[in-house]
Amino acid sequence: MASEDGVWISADRERCAASGLCVLLVPGVFEQSDEDGRVTLLTGEAAGDLVARVRAAASRCPTGAISLSER
Repeated sequence: MASEDGVWISADRERCAASGLCVLLVPGVFEQSDEDGRVTLLTGEAAGDLVARVRAAASRCPTGAISLSER
């Protein structure tokens, strides 16, 4: 089982389909670009209670554009 201590977050803007699901799930971490609607990161890491929400956003991303790695 993965640690809930924290994760590093990365987003592949080229893979992003601009669905906005990540922004709806975790608005403090993800944002959509005003220019093209693709994901931008507000932070590159998450810890504590935020980890579960970020994991949910990554698992629901329709193109797999969000990647997580353990800190």
